[in-house]
Amino acid sequence: MANIKLYKKNPCPYCDRAINLLNSKEVPFEIIDLTDNMDQLMEIKNKWGWKTVPVIIINDKLVGGYTDLKALDESGELDKMLTA
Repeated sequence: MANIKLYKKNPCPYCDRAINLLNSKEVPFEIIDLTDNMDQLMEIKNKWGWKTVPVIIINDKLVGGYTDLKALDESGELDKMLTA
């Protein structure tokens, strides 16, 4: 099973959409809410080279944000990543 982490802050409709998409896949994933910890959020963004939220990591690889996750789902690649 894949190791999935989703870094988010509120309010964030793209975070909510990503969470809904992952929930629809019925896979376990970790949500790290950094709404009240902007310093740590900046560290995560800098570490992964990503400027927006959500920051989605699958098996220690940056997927990107919601749009990237959705594109992977539509291409069928997401299901492969989730079972790897």
